[in-house]
Amino acid sequence: MESSTGVLVIGGGSTGTGIARDLAMRGVDVTLVEKGNLTHGTTGRMHGLLHSGGRYAVSDQESAKECIIENRILRDIASHCVEMTGGLFVQRPQDSDEYFQKKLEGCRECDIPAEVLSPEEAREVEPYLATDIERAIKVPDGAIDPFRLCVANAVSTENHGGRIETHAPVTDVLLEDGEVVGVEVTHESGPGKRVHGNEGQTEKIYADHVVNAAGAWTGRIGDMAGVDIEVRPSKGVMTVMNARQVDTVINRCKPKGDADIIVPHETAAILGTTDEEVEDPEDYAEEQWEVDLMIEELKELVPILDESRTLRSFWGVRPLYEPPDTGTEDATDITRQFFLLDHDDRDDLPGMTTIVGGKFTTYRMMAEQLSDHVCERLGIDAECRTAEVPLPGSENTGVLDDAMDQFGLRSPIARRSKQRLGSRTEEVLDVDGPNPVVCQCEGVTRAELVDAIDQSGTDLNAVRLRTRASMGNCQGGFCSRAMADLLHPEYEEAIAREAYDELFQERWKGERHALWGEQLSQAMLNYALHATTLNADSDPARLGQDVDFAAFDGGESASAERTGTGADAVATDGGHDGD
Repeated sequence: MESSTGVLVIGGGSTGTGIARDLAMRGVDVTLVEKGNLTHGTTGRMHGLLHSGGRYAVSDQESAKECIIENRILRDIASHCVEMTGGLFVQRPQDSDEYFQKKLEGCRECDIPAEVLSPEEAREVEPYLATDIERAIKVPDGAIDPFRLCVANAVSTENHGGRIETHAPVTDVLLEDGEVVGVEVTHESGPGKRVHGNEGQTEKIYADHVVNAAGAWTGRIGDMAGVDIEVRPSKGVMTVMNARQVDTVINRCKPKGDADIIVPHETAAILGTTDEEVEDPEDYAEEQWEVDLMIEELKELVPILDESRTLRSFWGVRPLYEPPDTGTEDATDITRQFFLLDHDDRDDLPGMTTIVGGKFTTYRMMAEQLSDHVCERLGIDAECRTAEVPLPGSENTGVLDDAMDQFGLRSPIARRSKQRLGSRTEEVLDVDGPNPVVCQCEGVTRAELVDAIDQSGTDLNAVRLRTRASMGNCQGGFCSRAMADLLHPEYEEAIAREAYDELFQERWKGERHALWGEQLSQAMLNYALHATTLNADSDPARLGQDVDFAAFDGGESASAERTGTGADAVATDGGHDGD
């Protein structure tokens, strides 16, 4: 199978989807390929901070200035992805007065609005701050949904004629006469929307230019093309709490270090992070001490964290880039700036450009500069418009208040739906018949899930990224089966089962690092529901055996006779029948 395109973009994170959107809006024929779901790599594994630039105002003022510029742009073009929480840099007794003053002056030098709050004023903003907080600097930090933002960029790309292919890992970079001419990909379930159970296909996609925006995997793409790209992957852990213990981004006002930020995100709070170099972006240790460190350090800022419930932890890998001959030994000293590597100039290999490094907040700026470069290479004269044109879902959000009662939803559910859907609220929720809530933790309705399935096929993890269903306190314990049920009757039973298994396994990966206290009880309840009550471990239909309907119809005596158990049989709650 072969095809051709103008520009082939590798990587479905914020940078890749931003580049694809920018080029498509300029009229370029563009195709994006991503090995997993959109946000599969670093983008889907960050704490969701929309930087004001305050974190870099002392150590890297160039990055700080870029952040505040893009912060303001994203508030305009992606309003349904952004929550302007505000941010505080708080000073504890042992923190330096000199550094606090440098932070304040640095913010003002970088055009970042900064206001000093007394401890009483800071606790008026955030009542759960520690009582020994001495003062704070207020800055315009915010929270941003990386999943929603990437999906919106991908949808915009398609709306402008581009092609998005997920679950299509690159298996080779095609070279002809010393020039990159395209890539070979393997479609895990055929091109287009993913459908479990479909056979994969290989496709050679020829392109006038290839963009390597694979994040921590850019070095591997470089290896396929025969060029050396010195990516230094650095892992960081994020720990998700069960509620918003704070409504403002809380930063520790000290030089950068581990466990110094809390980001309120949707219904949760995310604690971060560590910074440790790893060899392989897909194979590294996920260590309990990292999770423990988040709680131990950050409870000094917000003591209530010590009494709160931990839902899960996940790790992300930063795609840091070290220019040749830099020789930096400490990963925390590697710059966070981004680099554009033209392989024709750099390696005498025309046809491919790599973009690496940078930050999520500046993804649009990175995409603009890369697209300018590619257009110049291809002789295309077209201006960037991504700073002015809203992303899908952010147009005319002012009219959404009228939708609170329109769809028969109680106001908290309607508000959550509006936050996720933005200007698409009416389009998605205006359905015939009832529209019940399927995911109670996140308030996700059936109409939103059906809309996401229409976009994603049978990939319930892609549905999760679009809706947040299964991302709340129960981690899919109560809603994952109902989500799989929505795949029927369009998809066969076996396909729905495979999709359900994949979703549930993905949820478990993060829960296994939080098995204590109430979350351990939640995990046991989830096990009881799925493995025993729903019989997921030994379902006859799953194992290809006949279903014994008599066991259901015959009542307790028939069941006991069939299994050889009696009144002392163990019940699913760990007690005994009759307890």
